[in-house]
Parts: sequence; C-alpha cells; structure tokens
Amino acid sequence: MCGIVGFTGVVQAAPILLDGLARLEYRGYDSAGIAVKRDDTDKIEVVKVKGRLKQLADMTDSGRTVRGFCGIGHTRWATHGEPSVINAHPHHSDDQNVVVVHNGIIENYLELKEKLLKSGYTFYSQTDTEVVTKLLDYYHRKYQGNTLEAIVKVMHRVRGSYALGIMLKDEPGVIYSVRKDSPLIVGKSEEGNFIASDVPAILKYTRSIYYIENMEIVRLSKDQIAFYNIDQEEIEKEPVEIKWDAEAAEKGGYEHFMMKEIQEQPQAVRDTLNSYVKDKKIDLSSVGLTEEEIKNISRLYIVACGSAYHVGMTAKYVIEDLVRIPVEVDLASEFRYRNPVLAEDSLVLIISQSGETADSLAALREAKNRGVRTLAVVNVVGSSIAREADNVFYTLAGPEIAVATTKAYSTQLIACYLLAVQFALVREKIDAKYAEGLVEELATLPDKIAKVLEDKERLQWFSSKFSNVHDIFFIGRGIDYTISMEGSLKMKEISYVHSEAYAAGELKHGTISLVEDGVLVVCVLTQDKLFEKSLSNMVEVKSRGAYLMGLTNYGNYSVEDTADFTFYVPRTDPHFTTSLAIIPLQLMGYYVSCAKGLDVDKPRNLAKSVTVE
Repeated sequence: MCGIVGFTGVVQAAPILLDGLARLEYRGYDSAGIAVKRDDTDKIEVVKVKGRLKQLADMTDSGRTVRGFCGIGHTRWATHGEPSVINAHPHHSDDQNVVVVHNGIIENYLELKEKLLKSGYTFYSQTDTEVVTKLLDYYHRKYQGNTLEAIVKVMHRVRGSYALGIMLKDEPGVIYSVRKDSPLIVGKSEEGNFIASDVPAILKYTRSIYYIENMEIVRLSKDQIAFYNIDQEEIEKEPVEIKWDAEAAEKGGYEHFMMKEIQEQPQAVRDTLNSYVKDKKIDLSSVGLTEEEIKNISRLYIVACGSAYHVGMTAKYVIEDLVRIPVEVDLASEFRYRNPVLAEDSLVLIISQSGETADSLAALREAKNRGVRTLAVVNVVGSSIAREADNVFYTLAGPEIAVATTKAYSTQLIACYLLAVQFALVREKIDAKYAEGLVEELATLPDKIAKVLEDKERLQWFSSKFSNVHDIFFIGRGIDYTISMEGSLKMKEISYVHSEAYAAGELKHGTISLVEDGVLVVCVLTQDKLFEKSLSNMVEVKSRGAYLMGLTNYGNYSVEDTADFTFYVPRTDPHFTTSLAIIPLQLMGYYVSCAKGLDVDKPRNLAKSVTVE
C-alpha cells in the first residue's frame, strides 16, 4: 500500500519520480503527487492529483515543467480521509518549509493533532500524514533547525507504522528518510541517490541497494548517504547487489503483468525446486534447520494472509498426512489477538510474498516474544520478515507485479511440499525410496503446469461465456477445498464477481439453499479417495439448476456425464495436485476480468503489499 520514491542528484528529479511511481502502481493507490525543490528558486513545488499517475504526468508534461534536482513522490491508498487532491501526498507545513510523504498509519494522530492545535497549527486535510509533517516542523523549530534531532523526537512521539520521505526548504538537495514497520530501501548510482518503497521503482537506475532497518534514519545528498540509529549515532551499512534482470519487472509483450506471471510459473517452480533439490535429494542447509531441530518439532503453526493463507491450508493437509504432526493454520490478522497457546518445541511458519505484510510481521514478532522458533517462506531477500525470522526459506518467483498473486503462490506451495517431504524423511515417517519418488514427481510439475497452460484457449472461451455471471460457488473436499478457496479469491479480487468456496460436504448444512437456476458451480475433483463423494455433491447442485464446471485429472472422464463443462489437468501425486489444478482457476479469474474490461493488474481497493494493519 502506498508507494514512495525520492531522488537527489545531478539530473532532473521529476521524470525519475514519475517513472519510479509508475513501477510501484501494483501496490495500489487512489491519488498521487510529487514535490520538487525548484532549481530557479528556494521554493519546493508540490503537484498532486486524485486518480491515476497519467493525470500527474499530463499535468507536468511528464515531469518536464517541474524542474529541479531533488524531489519526493508518492502514490496514496486512502486510510485517513477520502481520496482527494487535498488528502493526497506530499503534505507540507504551514510555511512549506517541511514536506513529507508517508507510507503507514499513525495510531495516535488525534492526540498529536490536539497538541499541535494548541500550539497554533492549522490543518487543511483529514490525514495522519499532515499531523506528522507539522509535528516535525514543531520540533524542527524547537531545536533550531537540527533536523536529525527533530526526526528522533518525532519517532519518540509517534505510535504506528511509517516510512517517511522528508524534504526541507532549509536544506536544499537533501532528503531524509526513516522507517518503522513499513518497507524502505535506499539506492546509490553515479547520477544520484534514491529512496523507494520497493526495488522495482529504482531498478532501472541502480542495482546497489541498502535495506533500512526499523528505527533507522538516512540522510541523502547528491553524492553522500549517511545512516543513523535512533540515538543519532552514525552506522555503517553494506549495499546489496540486486541480481534481477531489469526486464523481469516489465510486461515483456504481454497485455497484463498477471498473464505474464501466470506464464512464468513453470520457470518459477523449476527455479525454486532447483535451489533446494540436489541429486534427487532435498537440501535445506540454506534454510538453517538442522535434522535434530526438525526431529524435535512437536507442532506446527502456519500463519499467513490471503493467498498465502490458502497455501497454508494446503500445507496442513500435506504435512499432517506425511509428517504426522498436528498443524494449525491461522489468519495472521487473528493470530496475536486470540492470545494463542503455543506448544513447547513448536515451529511457527510465516508465509508472505513481500515479506512486509503488516499482520504477518506482527504475528512473527508475537511468536518470537513467546520464545517459539520461527521459519519464514518469503520471496523478497532482505524484507522485514526475512530479517527477523529465525530461519528463512526463499522462494524464487522473481518480482511479482500484478496485485493478484500467481507465481509467488505457486512457489510457496513448492516450499511447503519440500518442507513436508524432508520433515517426513528426517522424522522417519517415510523411507528414502518414497521420499525420492516424491522428489522425482515434484520435478515433473513445471512441465505439467506448462501442459495446462497450453489449453488456456478453452478456458478463455468458457470464461467469456460467463463473464456476466453474478454468483459462483467453488466446491471441493480435502485439498480440493483449499484449491477452491484460492480459485474463489482469484475470481472475486480481479473480476468483482461474488464467489464463495465451500467444503463440498458442507453444502447440505445450509449453503445449497443458495443454488438456483443459472448459478455457476465449479467442482474440483483431484483426490481419488474423495472422487465419488465429490461427484455426488455435483449431482446435488445439478438437480437444483446449477451450471456445472468440473475440474479433474486426466482419466476421470465420467465427470462429463454430470458437468456441463470439464477441464482436465495432468495426474500427479495427490499431495501436489494444487500446483496443477490452480492454474485453470487463475486463468478463469483473468479471462473474466478481461471480458468485463477491468484493470486486471490493479483491481479496485486492493494493494499488492499490505503494510498497514
């Protein structure tokens, strides 16, 4: 949520700010703005719009009319105050000496606002960010222009999450930045220095990145970067070289990032497997869990949000069946508030694509405070969750730009499969021969995913036929239920179609009353042991007028006797069917969204990286 870009250097700032913000559009936003220190005056010029970045680019002739070598930019996802030009960032002090962009939420902004009102400040917006801006101005005046001291005082007074980009008219060519629980990176290049919320924003300009830790401050000028802790002591940091191909964050000829990322799944799965499988054996040495530690785990808690939560639900079925230890799956937003009872010698597994998900990060810290070991499955090296977890399993999905996750979800599944097989082997629940057979089957998944993608035109035809449907139900049993959950989420988040997922056996407990003529029901049947029971559920909804789609394995051709449309995926080990069956459901969501003319990559009200609670 929200994107921040800042630049100070020897070339014009505004075009860089607009370009960087465009590369952060996947984070979700409803307004945008830039602030640039004019090179012909001491003024900091602020330009803001409600709506898309294109409007801001048009207003400034792609940044050419706002001339200056130092600036900050922002895309806002509304939390405090409606989307509007007034509430858009950047925000400024009364005399426009202090200008700020902010990602996060200030929890005690009303209390701070009351203090500032009593000190003579006035407010033009409804935002918490304006409060922080004027609090910074208050301390900047109190400490006679000592900006570092003023920032530290703000950090002591503010409660909540924040990444701040700060400019001051009194310090031309300088940007300050500070973070607490919201993502922030710093980049260095020959033309100048950058701040940003995420790597894609500045990857075009530099591969040399510094990751900023909680409660750290950075001061940038065109040729210097200085880092400080909250005690104002200068600290040393080593840059990290980003290995991504810059084209990985581009569309590469596809109409949408989502379709590009769907098509990249075979390679992403292959890359993740190859990183942890050597000579048909799983090697978790880079994760850091020893065999002794694996043997001593008594219970596993999986904590995640959204699609990652659905990965956790699949992992529960796989791990309990193979490893034979109890697994609990929690929504991260509920985990710490239910005051969980965590068993000794347990492991908390946190799953997050970005590694910055606020609820998941809070759950990680709750587990660590209770003395429980944590393992993170994340896609972003150096992210907050990766840095704070005891152990990290990195997926190799590469940059994922579309809001709706596809390839990151698929690589998270692979991570959980590998953990399940290795845990089962180490704990002697399966023998080496069986484990090797499972690993060999995992190696076939990339080609089988590619095989499913070859048949996407049939799904495009089917999806366009049902693009105006109002209700869709996804049903399945066991692992098929977890597939249904993710399929339903894909449909609703990018197509705005009301969809629900149900365990098929629960239909008789009330849900079936919602089934009537014309309602589309997608039934997933990949588990042979549950096939006949799921088929019976299909017959139940068919008799009530539903239009049926069956999603099943090659060979289960009897489904066609009941379903109106059937899609087949290659056979694999029943533990791994999610990796194949989810592909057609991703494609369905995509094609329905396209048929409705919607913004596939940036669905309304959603953000890629949810960094507020």
